[in-house]
Amino acid sequence: MEILLERYKDLVPDRYLVTEERLAKMINVLVHRQYTLRVFMDYVYSHHNLSAIVRSCDAVWVWWLYYRHQKQLRLNDEVTMWAHKWLLIDYVEDIKDFYKSIKDQGYQIVVTTLDQDSKDFREIDYTKPTLIVVGNEVDWVSKESIDFADEKVIIPMYGMSQSLNVSVATAVILYEAQRQRQIAGMYDSPTFPKDLIKKILYKWAFEDIIKNKS
Repeated sequence: MEILLERYKDLVPDRYLVTEERLAKMINVLVHRQYTLRVFMDYVYSHHNLSAIVRSCDAVWVWWLYYRHQKQLRLNDEVTMWAHKWLLIDYVEDIKDFYKSIKDQGYQIVVTTLDQDSKDFREIDYTKPTLIVVGNEVDWVSKESIDFADEKVIIPMYGMSQSLNVSVATAVILYEAQRQRQIAGMYDSPTFPKDLIKKILYKWAFEDIIKNKS
């Protein structure tokens, strides 16, 4: 704990209301979070699946998620285990504007779909800035997602079923992305701008504590 706090002492907020052990854990999470690996839940209706995807994102140090369908995101706390408290989850109003913005930032858009030209998900280079797009299990992803896709991927299925549950499929792809990024050394130094890390730390370790006590 002391070593971590000393190493990242420039990130420690001026004021905090948590133990040093808790603060060190927060810093450890933020310096490993992947700023350039994001997930978009395109019409994922089930609150159970939404919640499971959120929890998987937190598990592999993804920070930024997007969703559309209902503006009021319904999450199951027992499924997320409160992981949503530590993530940024944004609602997408206009999907075309959203995708154009993502592409302008240099991201590849990787869409899960059962098209004939879809690739094995392991063939994609996830060390690039990447937005992973997943859809629901009835209609899959939207036409707009297909139109904007740089890569279309599938998870090979060897049994009678055609696909995995969307939350399971998302976790499988995320862990492949995590594996590639780990090998490439992308967890060895922060990918977040330092001023953003400090801002988030101040919120977690001070502002949120004050809010919860009031």
